[in-house]
Amino acid sequence: MSDTGTGTEAEALPREASPLDDRPRDALPQKALPRAEAVPPLLPGPGQPPGSGPGGTTAVDAAPEPADSGEAPGLGSFLARAAAGTAVLTVLAAVLGLVRDQAIARYFGASDASDAFLIAWTVPEMAATLLIEDGMALLLVPAFSLALTRRADAEAAQGGEAGGKPDAVGEPGPDPVRELVAATLPRLCVLLMAGAALLMAGAPWVVRVLAPGLADPDLAVDCTRLTAVTVLTFGITGYFSAALRAHRSFLPPAGVYVAYNIGIIGMTLALHSVWGVRAAAAGVAVGSLLMILTQLPTLLRLLPLARPRFTRFKKRASRTAPLLGLTVLAPVVLFVVSRQSQVLVERFLASTLPAGAISHLNYAQKVAQMPMVLSLMICTVTFPVVARAMASGQREKARQRVERDLALAGMVVLLGTAVVLGYAPQIIEVLFQRGAFDTADTEATAQVMRVYAAGLLGHCLVGALSRPFFSSGRPTWFPAFAMGTGLLVTMGAGYALTYRCGVAGIATANAIGISTTALLLLMGLGTRVVPIRARAVALSLGRLAGAALVAGAAGWAAAQLVPDAVLSLAAGCVLVPAVFFLTGLALRSPEVVSLLALIRRRFTDGR
Repeated sequence: MSDTGTGTEAEALPREASPLDDRPRDALPQKALPRAEAVPPLLPGPGQPPGSGPGGTTAVDAAPEPADSGEAPGLGSFLARAAAGTAVLTVLAAVLGLVRDQAIARYFGASDASDAFLIAWTVPEMAATLLIEDGMALLLVPAFSLALTRRADAEAAQGGEAGGKPDAVGEPGPDPVRELVAATLPRLCVLLMAGAALLMAGAPWVVRVLAPGLADPDLAVDCTRLTAVTVLTFGITGYFSAALRAHRSFLPPAGVYVAYNIGIIGMTLALHSVWGVRAAAAGVAVGSLLMILTQLPTLLRLLPLARPRFTRFKKRASRTAPLLGLTVLAPVVLFVVSRQSQVLVERFLASTLPAGAISHLNYAQKVAQMPMVLSLMICTVTFPVVARAMASGQREKARQRVERDLALAGMVVLLGTAVVLGYAPQIIEVLFQRGAFDTADTEATAQVMRVYAAGLLGHCLVGALSRPFFSSGRPTWFPAFAMGTGLLVTMGAGYALTYRCGVAGIATANAIGISTTALLLLMGLGTRVVPIRARAVALSLGRLAGAALVAGAAGWAAAQLVPDAVLSLAAGCVLVPAVFFLTGLALRSPEVVSLLALIRRRFTDGR
């Protein structure tokens, strides 16, 4: 798949597209159809049953987009291919992440050593959320999208030729994209280097704050100093990822965690007998360097050393760096830090429990959140589309895109939730029960994982809903308020439940807190940024949640009938999706109806 293609080729016969297609069927030209047509949107109109409207479409299809949207005709097909490529790399990274966790579990089990490493791993986890997954992306994708929009305006005004004659109403100015990079990247690197150095020096204090009850703080301090380099490397990785995604190049950013996990696995296998758990911490540093190298060639191709100069229309400032000012930066940072602080609260509380509690929480969370990670790849791919639509004032297009994203992401994460509910013990046994990780660890981790599953939809919605809030590049404090409220709920519930329920109480508090945040974001998005139909979205997700509960219960009952964990899990991977989709069909879930209709059409056309 090309990194930057737009898929505008026409074919003699029309084809159905992925649900990622943005354009309504009525908006397509009748003669030269692009490669993809839109499938029916996944949410019904207010008061309409699923599948209502001409040809089974819904109210979202009824309103064609403006003809001057400026969007490439084959964008839906391109997004589908980008999502498919991203999915493959995401799954590969998740598999390698499991291999990484298996290696750590095999050599260190659920012990003081693994607890010390996981305390140190809090640093890259926080850095990844702030600098790669959320913070940097929420800041820079809108900024780069606006810069690219201004570059396109300048090229159009000069007849599509970068070296054309300057417009009479303006004066020559620099390329907005390169101007943004020059104004932000050097300063960012200086700040990140200072942050990494400060963290290395303050590692003993950090460990005391994060885990005051840790048995071996010196080991955690050593690991923290090794992982502190990620403050710099993750920041550069996140900057590169945001720039590439704004340019609609999705494969290199999706591959960074593949490189990251390879670095950790390699160092752990090679040096665990010499350095102990410090080898895994060194692997974090090595893997973070590989993340930068994975994206660098593509970035240099898209941002060459020399770019043309464009026209400033009516002396309008082309600078996009102000989009990264304190008024925009502060709400994003506060939101991301509050979100990642959920993990800090968990580990703080777990450090007061018997050894291994932090490890049980970590293994359960990593596995349980895999469906959430897969579901959010949809929003990651389409976030630049939403940002471009907001930058050009196309609020209706942004609404349609966000509603479809929420529906698709909700379906994926709830299907995964059903599998986790039904087969948590079998999943943990197959993945981790070997070496120092024994049967008791499997039982404790599986119990926590099932509790975590209750909050998976909340985690997914927080990730999906936060992106539209920051897509316009304007300062907005509501996500930080919602996340802060959820964090307070997590802390209160955690203190109330930890000493009664142990690690299960901590997981319960996490689920309650993140679900509170998701509800607040869903209620606030439509009135503040993108006018989504919150009631219709909630109703749609409610149907899917009902299907997930039925499918999870069926899997839980069937899992006891097959004693072998591998065979039981294999049967569950067939049973749970079948029950999920049949129940969704019975509940007339529009997502399930649309997906099954698409599969049926594909199968019929193939015959």
